[in-house]
Amino acid sequence: MHPATAQSPTETIPARPALPAHESEEGHHFEWIEYARVALVAIAAAVAWTHAVPQFHGFDFIALAAALIGGYPVFEEAISNLLARRMTMELSMTIALVSALAIREYFTALIILLFVLVAEMLEELTVGRGRRAIQTLLDLMPKQATVRRDGSLMDLPIEQVNPGDIVVVKPGAEIPVDGTVVKGYSFVDQSSITGESARAEKVVGTTVFAGTTNLSGSLEVNTDKLGRDTVFGKIVEAVEHAEQSRAPVQKTADRLSGYLVYFALAAAVLTFLITHNTRSTIAVIIVAGACGIAAGTPLAILGAIGRAAHQGAIVKGGLYLETLSQVDTVILDKTGTLTFGDPEVAEIIPVPGVNSKDVIEAAAIAERPSEHPLAKAILKRASDLSLPVIEPDHFDYSPGKGIFSASALGVIAVGSRALLLEKGVTPIQFTLLPENCGTVMVARNGRLLGAIRTEDRLRPEAIAAVHALKKMNMRVELLTGDALNVANAVGKKLGVHQVSAELLPHQKLERIETLIRMGGVVVMVGDGVNDAPALAKANVGVAMGSGTDVARQSANVLLLGNNLMDFVETLRIARQCRRVIMTNFAGTLAVDTVGVGLAAAGLLNPLLAAFIHVASEMAFILNSARLVPSLSGKYRRARAAGSA
Repeated sequence: MHPATAQSPTETIPARPALPAHESEEGHHFEWIEYARVALVAIAAAVAWTHAVPQFHGFDFIALAAALIGGYPVFEEAISNLLARRMTMELSMTIALVSALAIREYFTALIILLFVLVAEMLEELTVGRGRRAIQTLLDLMPKQATVRRDGSLMDLPIEQVNPGDIVVVKPGAEIPVDGTVVKGYSFVDQSSITGESARAEKVVGTTVFAGTTNLSGSLEVNTDKLGRDTVFGKIVEAVEHAEQSRAPVQKTADRLSGYLVYFALAAAVLTFLITHNTRSTIAVIIVAGACGIAAGTPLAILGAIGRAAHQGAIVKGGLYLETLSQVDTVILDKTGTLTFGDPEVAEIIPVPGVNSKDVIEAAAIAERPSEHPLAKAILKRASDLSLPVIEPDHFDYSPGKGIFSASALGVIAVGSRALLLEKGVTPIQFTLLPENCGTVMVARNGRLLGAIRTEDRLRPEAIAAVHALKKMNMRVELLTGDALNVANAVGKKLGVHQVSAELLPHQKLERIETLIRMGGVVVMVGDGVNDAPALAKANVGVAMGSGTDVARQSANVLLLGNNLMDFVETLRIARQCRRVIMTNFAGTLAVDTVGVGLAAAGLLNPLLAAFIHVASEMAFILNSARLVPSLSGKYRRARAAGSA
């Protein structure tokens, strides 16, 4: 019952790695020789029970041979661990088996060994399911792509596609590359990447991901990334690193396993010294064990990382998964994290005697050549109102102030109060507007027309996400470089505990450092370059899927989409993982304590001790297996198609 060691699922990531059963990692452990070994031990146990073959001078050579052949993997592991000075359950089970054989308890020894071998097979099957659940994501990757080259279409293996190639994706086909749509219109099912059930509309200029499904129209995609560089490749690469990293709780599990072996051996020696009963002594060694901890802990971590990946979050290691389970403070950036980062017109405030359409029409004329986000919001509102498109004859932009332009409708100024004063608007005109009415003021030919208030749109799930975090007893703070009144408005809608506005990157970093010094376990969620220092400093940094490269690299957790509920669900998974591991710890200690006491008192024979040991081990492993994501129908279909 060896611990489930973390191994890399694959060394290289082809576009669509073949994972047939005989090549999968768990398949190695279920070759015919493993079944033959179990069958041999079972038959020998039946022979020993029925005495079908007489013993020779008191020795059952069939039982001895079956024990040596069947127990070879256990003995080999025990010797290896002994040479490495590691106390493991294989060593204690080897001592128990040899002791049982030495006192000629052949049937008991064979049954113990049979329990051990069957338990190991079930353990490998369960751990294999955990790894397979992660690797099924790869099965969605197509093997071929239709590429437009030299004016013609050709079907090529994905390995022969190059960045810059134009890939044609027909309706109903899987998208084979990460890239940008250059022609066509369609809806794409991105649930395998983002976890979002809504179909994503794809037009020229939008991004598509490998492994997603084109649902309707034909698309032509300019290839940006292939293989390991795609989002799918990054998922597997992150899982590889996550499997190889060892969380502190896993190291604790290993230490506890060793201590329990020492405890079992010491209790066995004490039992023998007091009772001089060999059977009770062997039962003590057999019943005590930490196999449920040793195998269940890495399985729980593996399952949780896999479940998080299926939910749309890449956790870059067991350390960060464990830290997430202890988080008590969540720091949220505003723009791009809680909001879309694209302002929209919230209100048009005309002065008395002016129509609101006149305000937005004048602003749209002035802003027409501008690329500023506020200009896009104003032009969108003008388009929604079906206002005529008029290009200005003159355009001048003053950074930090606004825009001054001239057209057939007159000279227009759009921007701050200071700009309008420069362009002839008298101070008394501003009294016609309420205070703090908007960030953009509009004037034409020296006459104030009104103001436009813009605001950044909250993500639809932001309020629900903050509410869920607060229900989890977490402190939620908003840190932003935006203006105080804007930040306070957003903070009030969300219901966060504290709002800090007009912060520079180093000030965000200082706030994180202060919270950590106060004993908080802090997670920072952000998306921009200015968030990178805070993401790196926090106990766990979480980057939004649309975030900048530097933010994504600085973060310990990467959301594949931009849904904050995926972050909330990842926190829940981390907490559930910790509860499962702690339950296994407590259960193992309870079973070992009671079992050793009963065995030492002579109330457990070796056979019953073996049953209790294996049953408790499998109970704790199956408890951990609850975290392993199930294979959805879509993944099963993908696997079936891949093996066809």
